[in-house]
Amino acid sequence: MSEQSIETQTKMYLYELNNLSKEHGFKADDSWEFSMASNADRIKIQRSYFPTNAAKMGPEILLQVLNLVKAGLKQTYTRDDSHIDKNSIIADELDYLVAFNPKRPRT
Repeated sequence: MSEQSIETQTKMYLYELNNLSKEHGFKADDSWEFSMASNADRIKIQRSYFPTNAAKMGPEILLQVLNLVKAGLKQTYTRDDSHIDKNSIIADELDYLVAFNPKRPRT
């Protein structure tokens, strides 16, 4: 996967998040949480929260895109992110990057 592809995925994802934030009236203290998810986990998150943004991408770029998205939103790198590598992403069948706001459960 090329650098350009990672950059393109990141820009598209940030663009979508920005649109969703505006569309749904996010306030300054509303922020996105991210999850690298399997298809089953993605469905659970999307059933639990609204709005969500899910993008399917290859395991070889998932972690890089997540880190770039967090950097783009000026979010800090969490310790949870550091124990994940490409092998565990493949083993856990994580092929979605899902954004959700935990303060906005689906009713």
